[in-house]
Amino acid sequence: MQVRVRLSGGLAKLAGAPLLTLDLADGATVEDLCAQLRRREPDLGPALRSALPVVAGEHVPRDRPLGDRQEVALLLPLSGG
Repeated sequence: MQVRVRLSGGLAKLAGAPLLTLDLADGATVEDLCAQLRRREPDLGPALRSALPVVAGEHVPRDRPLGDRQEVALLLPLSGG
C-alpha cells in the first residue's frame, strides 16, 4: 500500500522535502512508517522519536494501523513560553 507523509518544517528540512510517498506492507502501523523513514532518511532518525503522528486531524498512537493512500502528518512539538 502507499502512504503519503507530510513533514513539518524541521523534519522537511532534514528530509529535503515536505511530502514523501512510502510503500508499506498491508496492515503497517505508524511505527512501521517511522522505521521505514529512518532507513530511507537517516537524518530524520533522532527527530522522529519526538514527532507527533496525525491522521485526519487527530493525534494517533504509533501502533495505529494505516490504510492505503492515507496521509500521515508528522509534527514536531513546539516549546517555549
